[in-house]
Amino acid sequence: MLIKTRGIVLKTKKYSETSIIADIYTEEKGMRSYIISGVRSKKAKVSAGLLQIMSLVDMVAYHRDGKDLTRLKEIKPHYVFHSIPFKISKGAIGMFMVEIAHKTIRGEEAQEGLFNFLLSNFIYLDDTSHPIANLHLHFLINLTEHLGFLPSDVHTLDSPIFDLREGRFLPATPTHPYWLNPEIGKKFSQLLQLSREQCHTIPFNRQERKSLLGSLLDYYRHHIENFPPIYSHEILEEVLS
Repeated sequence: MLIKTRGIVLKTKKYSETSIIADIYTEEKGMRSYIISGVRSKKAKVSAGLLQIMSLVDMVAYHRDGKDLTRLKEIKPHYVFHSIPFKISKGAIGMFMVEIAHKTIRGEEAQEGLFNFLLSNFIYLDDTSHPIANLHLHFLINLTEHLGFLPSDVHTLDSPIFDLREGRFLPATPTHPYWLNPEIGKKFSQLLQLSREQCHTIPFNRQERKSLLGSLLDYYRHHIENFPPIYSHEILEEVLS
């Protein structure tokens, strides 16, 4: 059958001399893989630029339950980025968001809230004129709501220590080493409570931002089974520094 859906291109790889396979997170069917034929030929009907990683698309696709790989019938832009391709910092944050999404989202079930969260974050990243140095941290923290391990409370004077294993704030340090100190924990809590439009107002120095990013990736490792290594954060840290 045919389905009409919006999608976010998260990964592509060469399939033949003229074709590619694209991993696309779709609004209607979750994570899916599609063959796009002829895209690498001189007479391609589909522009290769349309299938760049991070592209936001509208598409008509063939679908069969239980089949991992199907084909696209039609594809066109849903939103065309106007600043991400030309600003290194925005591009680095966008690629980090793509890698996190590709390595955490599993299954073929439609999740409207998760899809809209991702779509709106990419569009905001492209469109915003606010400082963006905290945006990847805000994204990581708030993505946990859709992945099922949103922190259960917020920083208080009585409970200032965030336990990365338990996902909650504690009055004292736990016996294991996976926790945030009160100062970083407070900023972590602020990122959880503020909108992405306001997250740039939280002051971080370079070392604090790097430390929190590393701790958030540890948080993901504790709550996602077989969470794979993340590589784009190393480039991101260099760009933002």
